[in-house]
Amino acid sequence: MARERYSFSWPPIATGLISAFRDGYGFDDFRKDLMAGLAIGTVAVPLSMALAIATGVPPQHGLYTAIIAGALIALAGGSRFNVSGPTAAFVVILFPIVQQHGLGGLLIASMMAGVILLAMGIARMGLIIQFVPYPVILGFTAGIAVVIATLQIPDFLGLQTGQLGEHFVDNMTAIVTAIPSLNPLELAIGVFSLLIMLLWPRLGLPLPAPLMGLVVGALAAWLINRWLGGSPDLPAIQTITSRFTWEAQGMSGDGIPPIAPSFMAPWRLPGPDGQPLELSLGLLRELMAPAFAIAALGAIESLLCAVISDGMTKTRHDPNAELIGQGLGNLVAPLFGGITATAALARTATSIRSGARSPIAAVIHSLVVLGAVVALADLLGQVPMATLAALLLIVAWNMSGARSVIHTLRSAPLPDAAILVVCFGLTVVFDMVLAVTVGIALAAAHFVRRMAMVTEARRVNVPYQPHSEEVPADTAIYDINGPLFFGVANKTLTSLQLQDANVRTLILEMHGVPSMDMTAIAALQTFLDELHEQQIAVILSGLPPPLIVKLRRAGIRTTRASLTHTRDRAQAVRVAARWHQAREAAAPAVSTAPPHIS
Repeated sequence: MARERYSFSWPPIATGLISAFRDGYGFDDFRKDLMAGLAIGTVAVPLSMALAIATGVPPQHGLYTAIIAGALIALAGGSRFNVSGPTAAFVVILFPIVQQHGLGGLLIASMMAGVILLAMGIARMGLIIQFVPYPVILGFTAGIAVVIATLQIPDFLGLQTGQLGEHFVDNMTAIVTAIPSLNPLELAIGVFSLLIMLLWPRLGLPLPAPLMGLVVGALAAWLINRWLGGSPDLPAIQTITSRFTWEAQGMSGDGIPPIAPSFMAPWRLPGPDGQPLELSLGLLRELMAPAFAIAALGAIESLLCAVISDGMTKTRHDPNAELIGQGLGNLVAPLFGGITATAALARTATSIRSGARSPIAAVIHSLVVLGAVVALADLLGQVPMATLAALLLIVAWNMSGARSVIHTLRSAPLPDAAILVVCFGLTVVFDMVLAVTVGIALAAAHFVRRMAMVTEARRVNVPYQPHSEEVPADTAIYDINGPLFFGVANKTLTSLQLQDANVRTLILEMHGVPSMDMTAIAALQTFLDELHEQQIAVILSGLPPPLIVKLRRAGIRTTRASLTHTRDRAQAVRVAARWHQAREAAAPAVSTAPPHIS
């Protein structure tokens, strides 16, 4: 038999951009992309700074992410409309990395995740999103939202908590303990900025709410610091400039550096102690688990965003090309100071609603962020930390999907609701990696249990039908329905124990068996061996051809008058009848003459 030849083909790249130009791209499309890029660029500037700060790094690294990764992923990815950059979902993963390994460790982990995403795309694992259950996604997403909101409380209230740690319980303890240090001015700016961002969309004006929140919050903070702040009783309101310092290209300053992102070796950046990081095999080993977590979450979030954008625009994305684009973005961006990037649903939806036609909109968004860094760095430095905290509180609320969580808890089956609650709790108290691992394991166990309830074996009593061959008296027919796998194979085959000692042929109808794993094949082999010892022949009826091949490879082959397979029940009955006649002919004749008496 000729051996099949397998050839490797590189998955396509930049299919989102190619498909947009293939469908026809003109000046009107570019004009729409330009307007959409300007809209999402103004949204991305405050979000990128806020998310970088929430991660535990200076704000410019979030801006660099939107500039480098945002443009590169758009050009190389598989979705027309995904807009990538720093996202809130990564805060719970990246914040502990910064605590343990510093900025340099975070950038190295991001590069490692980029390599993993590239490998996933090349291996064509783009359908991974289909294997993550909805309650798991909903649970860890809501948990991430709670963690993000918790990390914003100190800046929103102006508390003197010091640097928060990795654990939710410890952070909440520190926050409660620091309540007496609440700064009324910080709280006032936080509440004022929050109200501006919540109420601004109702005015119907074209400027985005996050941008107006930053502008109004910065102006209010400047006025308060000028006239009220700075006394021992009322400390000045903290801004980006008063919180962060920078050094780059032989220059230094406060706030955000007014220079474009330039090459910086991640392994030479500060570690957790502030000293340059030492690249070693041990460090790479420690960062391997976080890198896999980053890659898994990045793949899930990007592909989920692409699916949603497809639904909004009636288009189709290439999941493998999208993974490759995400991999390239996360591999290159850290070399210019960017942190982990993935597709951002809120920015993608804003781009689509603003009329985006192609990935060019995301590239323009990156150029807008670049322009803001180069031209408006001093003004961006005046943004209050309380305003950024208010923005992230809104992001956390939108991310939580509170309505979906409540709806699922009310309407979903109890096991699914329990999985959601477990994932939520584990994400908040421990971390997202543990939550997703346990959630998928519980969902798999629940799936196995449901499949075990579906799979059954029952005896079939065939009524007499004219013009059809009658089932021999020594033949029993059992119908097996459902997949045979490790969770159900032994139970199903054990239920076939014959109670009738006169049965010499067993017909197993298996047209309803779509699949068998190795556990089921081993159990079937044991079952057949036991029947062979009892001199009971077996006919496998209706078994799909792929499963017949699988059984042959495992060593289960037909044997004369002992084991065979047929297309359907009628053929199986005819074979059973021939075997019955052969046994009757081979049986020794019983003499009816009277015994001879001598």
